[in-house]
Amino acid sequence: MDAYNPRTVEEVFRDFKGRRAGMIKALATDVGEFFQQCDPEKENLCLYGFPSEQWEVNLPAEEVPPELPEPALGINFARDGMQERDWLSLVAVHSDAWLLSVAFYLGARFGFYKTDSQALKLRPNIQKQCHHRMRLMMVSKRKMRMSMERHYVGLVGRIMQMMNSGFAVISVRNGSMENV
Repeated sequence: MDAYNPRTVEEVFRDFKGRRAGMIKALATDVGEFFQQCDPEKENLCLYGFPSEQWEVNLPAEEVPPELPEPALGINFARDGMQERDWLSLVAVHSDAWLLSVAFYLGARFGFYKTDSQALKLRPNIQKQCHHRMRLMMVSKRKMRMSMERHYVGLVGRIMQMMNSGFAVISVRNGSMENV
């Protein structure tokens, strides 16, 4: 996996933020490419986030025990059996769990003292989890679509009102209303 070995709370948190950014990129920005890579015909696939803010869909590590905790196996199997947004939301929830398990694994591996461990517990909570971020993006897209629909309905209503009051021709040249 990664040759990078964070050893302080700050380094573990930086690792967490980088992996989180990579997963959000897969689930929100590169969603088309992510969707294609999660072919249900392939073996058990996992979504990996890296400290470099990159992501990858791949098979789980072959080494036993693995160097890091493994993300959810088989994210590709449910892809075609669910609505896309529900599937992405499910993958985001599993990604959040994996991110936290990696952060706490790294903390335990390097024997953080109680105060360091407490600081590590608080820091990921400051960041919005992938699932929360996905829900916010879906809500904002829905609000934008509803706003556009309201604008369109209002525009149609105004046109109908003008047509009923004698304004019946819309100038194609400049979009203005002309009296008949």
